[in-house]
Amino acid sequence: MSTDRRCEDPARASTGSAGGRRTAGKKTLFRGWGPIIAIAAISLAVFLLYRTLSRYSLDEITSSVMAIPKSRLIMSGAFAAASYTCLTGFDYLALRYVGRPLAYPKAALASFTSLSLGHNIGLAFLSSGAIRYRFYSRWGLTAGEVAKVILFCGATVGLGLATLGAMALLLRTELAQQITGLERPIVLAAGWACLLAVAAYLVLAAMRCRPLRIYHWTFEVPPLRLAIAQVIVGSCNFAFVAACLHQALAAVADVAYLGVASIYVIANTAVLISHVPGGLGVIESVVMYFLPQADVIGPLVVFRFVYFLVPLALGGATLAVTELLFRRRNAARKN
Repeated sequence: MSTDRRCEDPARASTGSAGGRRTAGKKTLFRGWGPIIAIAAISLAVFLLYRTLSRYSLDEITSSVMAIPKSRLIMSGAFAAASYTCLTGFDYLALRYVGRPLAYPKAALASFTSLSLGHNIGLAFLSSGAIRYRFYSRWGLTAGEVAKVILFCGATVGLGLATLGAMALLLRTELAQQITGLERPIVLAAGWACLLAVAAYLVLAAMRCRPLRIYHWTFEVPPLRLAIAQVIVGSCNFAFVAACLHQALAAVADVAYLGVASIYVIANTAVLISHVPGGLGVIESVVMYFLPQADVIGPLVVFRFVYFLVPLALGGATLAVTELLFRRRNAARKN
């Protein structure tokens, strides 16, 4: 029985006095850097918003949006909102993984603010991680626990991307061949590799309780119920992003949803490798390469505006407001 309880919560561990001193040292270090991180993130968000919009004239942006049917524009926005809702589930599950569950509104606030900025800043595991620490440290989490949250969310991203990729490659193999130009055996092999990777993760969660060691890295495998939730929430997130892009592209090109999903998986993989802020230019280049016959500039401007720029503006404003509120609260406590 006691062994089962340990397996249920592998992230919970006892810490001695030495661990407590190390944690206190980290808190002191990050407390000094916290305001600098917040100011830098807000400033960078404003700069990125300006830089991205300055690539297009006001007439270009207006005409691009007006060329998309209102129904598709609304659906694109709805799917973008659904994606960010799924992303809040990443943090909600991660906090349970580390044994420090918080109320959903708190997890959602930290998740949306950090990821809406992190998606545009690039190097999301660092940029969004710094903002996550800014929130979670105020609510009692240590630097080590925040690092586990970030690692868990990163694993959820990989699981979601692999699941959507497997579906797109295996269910519509011919379409994937047309889009990628690869031979059928290669497409099928890639699809099965994605599917087997997800299955292996679930088997590991069901069968293994000890931490998984890869070179110098240690990853504590979550319980099976959390691993299954990771696959579901991660897959839904990418499915909604692909649906957001599909609604924009469908206004100018006759392309199936799974075809767009295949393109997005390739584009997002390139973004993760390159760490280009907001995938700026990467997503556009991949989509234009696979759909050269269609005039996709307008839909891509709409997709970037709906999925990246609107959340960026909201996330920057949310971070600024929360910083002001937290500072006022701290000042009131001191008085």
